[in-house]
Amino acid sequence: MSAFHRHRRSKLIIANFSGFEADLLRSLAGQLVELLRNEAAEPRDDVDPLEALMDFSGPTQEPEDPVLARLFPTAYPHDEEAAAEFRRFTEGTLRDGKAAAAITIIDALEEAGLPQELTEDGLMIDVELDEPTAETWLRSFTDLRLALATRLEVEEGDEGYWHSLPDDDPRAQAHDIYEWVGYLQETLVGALSS
Repeated sequence: MSAFHRHRRSKLIIANFSGFEADLLRSLAGQLVELLRNEAAEPRDDVDPLEALMDFSGPTQEPEDPVLARLFPTAYPHDEEAAAEFRRFTEGTLRDGKAAAAITIIDALEEAGLPQELTEDGLMIDVELDEPTAETWLRSFTDLRLALATRLEVEEGDEGYWHSLPDDDPRAQAHDIYEWVGYLQETLVGALSS
């Protein structure tokens, strides 16, 4: 995979993924969407748009899932009532925004030619993003890395542990994916600032 970079003439942000990389990224984004929408904050299609806008019946408790708790931390840890009210008014919208950002990754990969089922070896996917879409990808990369770091229990300064694991250890492989998403995030930041 080539890093994200800005095209000299068109100013679009571009990257080239192998079919495997694109499918992996789509899978990660899809899992994030599923996690975000697997609870009460899932949007309903049968609600009048004005009613939905005025609905403040969101969750009031911190999510039980550690990834969701990390993505939606308690705003007022020393004031339970204020924290519950803040969560009630904000979490549903925040979940929808994070899910929409992950869906943007999936849509862009599929629009670039990633088939629903990857069967072809040697497939290359060229992604071209305008600046607002690239910024959306960047936000979703942050969410993906937080999710992976939480599941893996990554801690600051534990690089030696991860490098000591055998290559065939599933935790090492998952950590490699975590680092790869970090690489994508870093090169996307560089492309956006150039």
